[in-house]
Amino acid sequence: MVTVRLWGSLAELVDGKREIEITATNLRELLEGLGEAYPALKPQISRGVSVAIDGRIYNDTWATPINETSEVVLLNRLVGG
Repeated sequence: MVTVRLWGSLAELVDGKREIEITATNLRELLEGLGEAYPALKPQISRGVSVAIDGRIYNDTWATPINETSEVVLLNRLVGG
C-alpha cells in the first residue's frame, strides 16, 4: 500500500482526510485507483492533478514507478510559465 498525502482542497473531496492508502506500483495505477476508491476525486483527476513522488512533480508520466516507501503527495495541477 502507498500512503498518499492530499494537499489543499483535495482533502475536502475525501471527507477531510489528509492521508489515504492505495495499492499502486506506478502513477497510472495510483490515479485510477484513487478515482475508483474515492469517486469524488475522479472529476478532479480527469481535469488534471500533479503528483509529487519523493519530492519530484509528475503530471502525465504514467509509467513512473511508486514504491511503498515513496513519499507521495497529490495536489491540484501545477501550471506556470
